[in-house]
Amino acid sequence: MKHVKKASKRTRAITGASLAAAVALGGFGAYSASASDTARAVAAPAANVKGNATTTTTHLTIDAAVKAAQAALDAAGKEGQKVTVAVVDRNGNTIVTLRGDGAGPQSPESAVKKAYTAVAWNAPTSELVKRLDNAPTLKDIPGTLFLAGGAPVTAKNAPIAGIGVAGAPSGALDEKFARAGVDALD
Repeated sequence: MKHVKKASKRTRAITGASLAAAVALGGFGAYSASASDTARAVAAPAANVKGNATTTTTHLTIDAAVKAAQAALDAAGKEGQKVTVAVVDRNGNTIVTLRGDGAGPQSPESAVKKAYTAVAWNAPTSELVKRLDNAPTLKDIPGTLFLAGGAPVTAKNAPIAGIGVAGAPSGALDEKFARAGVDALD
């Protein structure tokens, strides 16, 4: 058996300290590199678009959307109808939904889809139902519902929102209440 000479305490201390320093500096370098990369990414200036590359759009305020939805819900309530009213923006994003007491479980989703359909085509959904005779696959577009009960909201002759009502026993009543919501904005 061969005898291995043990390193002195001093040699072991220097070797250990050197190893610890190398590990620490290596970790610091990796940390430092990622931190500076993050700092550069955060400090990068945003692109400044020039010319006519942007547009301004008109949107309903939340107060106006709530006012319209409440007017539609009130109109339905006066006739004893239990409905849900939804107001969506031009892109179909829901601004407000009011579900009346006793409204059916299908009514919130239907109201949103009617509102989106009305704003997407800038027409009452009762008129859009008639278009299905010539274009039956129109109803296959995701997020739409071709049943009466949706009315568009316009500003400067452009659609900016849609109001959808669902839950009354007929689409004609739903649309009447949606129209009451639009009229509340005049």
